[in-house]
Amino acid sequence: MTRIPHETSGEPNPLRVLSLDRLRRRTSMKWRTYPEDVLPLWVAEMDVPLAEPVVRAVTDALALGDTGYPAGTAYAEALAAFAEKRWNWDGLAVERTAIVPDVMLGVVEMLKLVTGSGDAVVVNPPVYPPFYQFIAHMDRRVAEAPLGADGRIDPGALEESFRQAVSGGGRAAYLLCSPHNPTGVVHTEEELSAVAALAERYGVRVVADEIHAPLVVGGRDFVPYLSVPGAERGLSLMSASKAWNLAGLKAALAIAGPGAVADLARMPEEVGHGPSHVGIIAHTAALRDGVAWLDALLTGLDTNRRLLADLLAEHLPAVRYRPGDATYLAWLDCRALGLGGDPADVFLHRGRVALNSGLPFGTGGAGHVRLNLAASPEVITEAVRAMAAALR
Repeated sequence: MTRIPHETSGEPNPLRVLSLDRLRRRTSMKWRTYPEDVLPLWVAEMDVPLAEPVVRAVTDALALGDTGYPAGTAYAEALAAFAEKRWNWDGLAVERTAIVPDVMLGVVEMLKLVTGSGDAVVVNPPVYPPFYQFIAHMDRRVAEAPLGADGRIDPGALEESFRQAVSGGGRAAYLLCSPHNPTGVVHTEEELSAVAALAERYGVRVVADEIHAPLVVGGRDFVPYLSVPGAERGLSLMSASKAWNLAGLKAALAIAGPGAVADLARMPEEVGHGPSHVGIIAHTAALRDGVAWLDALLTGLDTNRRLLADLLAEHLPAVRYRPGDATYLAWLDCRALGLGGDPADVFLHRGRVALNSGLPFGTGGAGHVRLNLAASPEVITEAVRAMAAALR
């Protein structure tokens, strides 16, 4: 796919706008889980003001009392236009979409359509911990196909996992994380085409969590799974929530490939009652009018990636960090520090820095932590220095 360069933005870096004192007035999970003396660089919330078009759209809706039930296809139309301009992908057909409450609940509904009780769902650990939790809660079993040593999808491991998943005669699905959380890897067109070919060979249905798609900050191109040859029977979940910090305004879109239309049509009507109407208004405004803000954010995140690499080299040289090309998350290999399987616990209790433990990310997570880069450079600098001081 042809790379569409980001436009130069006149917006200020959103990561440098809010003071720590102002952020501590927030009442969301990131800022209320730990005491005030802890720097929170864990859960996927960003330390940013909202994009002005989003604020304006929500404020106008509230002024109108427009807080009823969702209707129409404005969200899907906005995402389709964004995808065409941003990713040069014109294959997002509005008629093959449906609104869902959020990406993970949409994942659950899609997996219900293509698997049954006891069937296997393949994942690539280390991977977003709710994959494990939601799969288990819906009475499916997790089958792991660990990432390779380079942090990328291992075709051999994936094929073996697919083979075993269908060996008993049941159905199986592959829950693809694209871009990958926590590593920030952006899968290439070649890799995704290979995934599609394997899935078709073994009869495995692909459900792609593409929530981080707008957050490609490196030199890679984001490739929508449904855009690659052989992915016609795939299903995708997308949302503006991660890129514009809208997690509390619930809304996402399920997207079917041309060969999965009948599957999407079987989704129960009541699922579409779950998204917030105000959330859909916010997400639509972000995709339509918040691109300049997004580009400013991406520039700030790129600066923070380089800053983190420099800080680790100076203060924690034993920590291995391979900057990803997407997300605002950094996956840090702390095994050489000798802190055991859960270094996040040490950094929290000795350094007063909250990070995500690598253990819940599955195979390959022990000895690792996930750090949230969506903070000011000053906070990241203070956090790394505190992490280093915790080892003295």
